[in-house]
Amino acid sequence: MAGIPGKGLQRRITIFVIVIIAALFMLAGRLAWIQFVQGDKLSEKARGQVLENRGLLSPRGTIFDRNGRELAVSFLAKSLYVDPEEFIKSNQNPDAIANLLAPVLDMKAVDIKERFAAGGRFVWIKRTLDPAVSDKVISIIKEHNIKGLAFIEESKRYYPNDNLAAQVLGFVGTDDIGLDGLEMALDGTIKGSLSKHTIDTDNRGIPIFESIFTVAPPKKGKNVYLTLDSTIQFIVEESLDKAMASTKAARATIIVMNPRTGDILAMANRPTFNPNQFYKYGPENWRNRAVSDLYEPGSTFKSIVAAAAVQEGLVHPDERFIDKGYVEVSGRRIKNWSGDSYGEVSFTDIMKNSINTGIVEVGMRLGAARLTNYIRAFGFGQATNIELPGEAEGILFKPENMRDSDIATMSIGHSIAVTPLQLITAVSAIANDGVLLRPHIIKEIQNDDGSVYSAASTQVMRQVISLETSRTMVRMLEEVVTEGGAKKAQAKGYRIAGKTGTAEKLREDGSGYLAGRYIASFAGFGPVEDPKLAVLVVLDDPRGVYYGGETAAPVAGEIFAKVLRYLNIHPDSGQPALPKTVSKTVAVSAASPSGPIPAGKAVVPDLKGKTMREAGDLLFKAGLAMIPEGTGLAASQSIAPNTLIDAGSEVRVYFKPR
Repeated sequence: MAGIPGKGLQRRITIFVIVIIAALFMLAGRLAWIQFVQGDKLSEKARGQVLENRGLLSPRGTIFDRNGRELAVSFLAKSLYVDPEEFIKSNQNPDAIANLLAPVLDMKAVDIKERFAAGGRFVWIKRTLDPAVSDKVISIIKEHNIKGLAFIEESKRYYPNDNLAAQVLGFVGTDDIGLDGLEMALDGTIKGSLSKHTIDTDNRGIPIFESIFTVAPPKKGKNVYLTLDSTIQFIVEESLDKAMASTKAARATIIVMNPRTGDILAMANRPTFNPNQFYKYGPENWRNRAVSDLYEPGSTFKSIVAAAAVQEGLVHPDERFIDKGYVEVSGRRIKNWSGDSYGEVSFTDIMKNSINTGIVEVGMRLGAARLTNYIRAFGFGQATNIELPGEAEGILFKPENMRDSDIATMSIGHSIAVTPLQLITAVSAIANDGVLLRPHIIKEIQNDDGSVYSAASTQVMRQVISLETSRTMVRMLEEVVTEGGAKKAQAKGYRIAGKTGTAEKLREDGSGYLAGRYIASFAGFGPVEDPKLAVLVVLDDPRGVYYGGETAAPVAGEIFAKVLRYLNIHPDSGQPALPKTVSKTVAVSAASPSGPIPAGKAVVPDLKGKTMREAGDLLFKAGLAMIPEGTGLAASQSIAPNTLIDAGSEVRVYFKPR
């Protein structure tokens, strides 16, 4: 008997329905398990696939000079990267694109092509591009529809004055890390803070970098105000460049310091570099020789030995000496630098004419122990602990190891190695009534909100010599400038004191001296009646005429004249004629004023189209000071040409690239 078809179909339908219901129950159970048991875990996993933690670094703090002029600033710049996988998938011509980008990025096409083929999802091509460069790259990407290239914004350091105070400021690497100078020394203080944010990623796990910039950036690093004055720094560097050109020296250093406060007003070295393009230079250019280089100071050191002997009562300015042109010490003959014999002379004459024999005799009176103690008291043989990196301590004999010949040679500035900063600090102590101050280059550090984080103050180290001895030394050193070997350090209308030096140059291995190679220098201060400036000029290996009185002294004289006028120190008075903030202008016709210029007034010259040096010279000759901004040629000035203003006033000059 045949089966009933309807029952078989019904059974199959029933089984199908049961299976469907069971599947639904299983699915519901699975959904319940995922939702209620594993929900939190899976949600976290899902978020991890589309979100990523990223750090956002705020810009570094700004470095200002003492008057609030920017020396180092930070801004957001575009950095170019490639997604190699996307670039390759788009079947683009890597050779053609690399050739398009190479001249714009100032890179080799082969290097760019290597980055295209590096593999992975992210490779830097070039970071922190200048705005003009990034704009050109954007145009190329759009014009040629290039796939896989994109930008990230990063903080970039910029030095608006190019090489001004380059070795003091140092520079910052591409990862916003200070690599030299104050940028390195203060990296932990002025570096921007890092804050972490969760950002979106695409379906391939690649971060959508733009999303990070929708978050409010963290506060930038602390701002730093230096003791440097950018106008004085400019004057010094201009004089230094002229000295390098005229003497053909291999290297040089100039420091300007306020002997009453310890403030470093200017510090410059040659060779130099542009910190905006530090990678184009080497360590020779980066080196801050003012704090790191050691040299034998020569006759500039005689001021220190003389001060010690006067303080000990072992000599007085009018004491008479007999000079026969040489002196024998422990079988060693030490001659005068000139080879001459001066006969009967006073101790003041010995200082004026830098007579070696007399200074050797005075040094021998002091003896090894007293001489060394005074030298250490003046700060030699130890770091000054200025806020700059790489400071050397110098080299100084231990008294127990000294022979008489060592005492003799040290007395004339040999057999001792000092840094330029140590020497200017010691000379400043003579100018500052015998009080040694700690030099400093940081005036104040401020938080981002303008509140004071830390502030420097004048730090007294010790009283090295008495006020009476200081005044005696000042009188003798003034005669060195007015009548002796430092005449070319004179600044018309100002009383200057100081001492020149000419020392043979040591071999780098310390095995002796280089024949015909010298270091010429001048160290002094002024105005004598109330010293506001101490100036040290060191010219390493000048060609031709090499005496300090002929090469270094004129540079110092020019700096004294320009800077004292800039500080509005009235000639022959040693005191400011008017506060620097006072600058009354009188409108005159476009033509130069007719008749003589009234006393205490000056006419502003037309500076348009002039270089910085030309503009500075014109203003100096007119009796005015310059505040430069930018680089290149003068495009405009804060006070119109032919305006009659107070002598000593400041004129801000705006320079633009040629």
